[in-house]
Amino acid sequence: MHNKFDDIRPFCTSEIPGAMQVIAESEHFELLARYIFPDRDVEEVREMIRAIRTTDEFQINVMYYVNEQIVRRSITQLTQNSFDHLDPRKQYLFVSNHRDIMLDSSLLQYILHINGFRTTEITFGSNLMRGALVTNIGRANKMFKVIRSSNLHDFLKNSMLLSEYIRHTLTQKGESIWIAQRNGRTKDGHDATDQGMIKMFCMSDKSDLARSVSELNIVPMAISYQIEPCDILKTRELYLSRGGKKYVKQPDEDLNSILTGITQPKGHVHISLGEPITYEQLPSDHRHANEFYKGVASLIDKQIYTHYKLYDNNYIAHDLRSGTSTYADRYTLEAKKTFEERCNAMLQQVEGDRDTLLNIFLGIYANPVDNAPKRS
Repeated sequence: MHNKFDDIRPFCTSEIPGAMQVIAESEHFELLARYIFPDRDVEEVREMIRAIRTTDEFQINVMYYVNEQIVRRSITQLTQNSFDHLDPRKQYLFVSNHRDIMLDSSLLQYILHINGFRTTEITFGSNLMRGALVTNIGRANKMFKVIRSSNLHDFLKNSMLLSEYIRHTLTQKGESIWIAQRNGRTKDGHDATDQGMIKMFCMSDKSDLARSVSELNIVPMAISYQIEPCDILKTRELYLSRGGKKYVKQPDEDLNSILTGITQPKGHVHISLGEPITYEQLPSDHRHANEFYKGVASLIDKQIYTHYKLYDNNYIAHDLRSGTSTYADRYTLEAKKTFEERCNAMLQQVEGDRDTLLNIFLGIYANPVDNAPKRS
């Protein structure tokens, strides 16, 4: 089984020293070291990296401080819900809404560590895991590759491999996993689970769909950003994709999105982990597979919408888009002015029809208000 997953799995312990050498010798090492450890000598950091021998050491001695710097430099407040309903001795499949390429999963690892839980393995698209530096950091940080496929045959083969690896990791390796609820980030503010994701989970065991899903111990996760750091980039992509047009990414576009997500202000960020989905909660009719997958996706969505934290910007955008003051009691005039300045900054940076651009931009923040359960 180990060899079967060699192309996608994270590094095992014997591979960590070699990965640390690659990282320490990278031409970008000094830049990274100064960002993560601004008060330490670069050569001292380089030697520390070279001395790392395990994934746990890498996460504790490096990635923890990566997140510390992100929080310190770009987040005004990072909060969480209680973890009392989760058992640190158990493994979970955290199915998360996906707003930022790196931060959604990275901040979860930070929060899990603080609360005494083991970190999770993390899905990472093959389109992102490119270059020696990124690949070695990713695989040393418990990331495993999701292979993007262009034809149906390869798609099915890679989906089966992914499904088998997820089940193997949760039930045999004893590691939890973070995975996004859909392929790619949510760009329009609608956090919806792709039922194809549930189908993929079941590919490795179709004998009993309900048992197959319950065995994975799914926990829905919602991460909420007061300010979406890539909102302007998302607006541009959605604008160019309207009318069914195919959007073609530039070679460095994903990297730009990652760096923008890391460095730009995010305001208040909240992570909320839902209740594990039990066998009893799953759809009772297993005869119609697609209806079963749809039902499981709906269960995940319901928890994500319930746990999503709405901020002043969400309510401001909703009122601006609707031309009303329905939620005026949820924000201040100063906050509204600041958000309108962000709207104007977007209009100055993205070329196109102003009304269409503004409607797309506002939707990123306003749609979660419509999706949320009715709140008093």
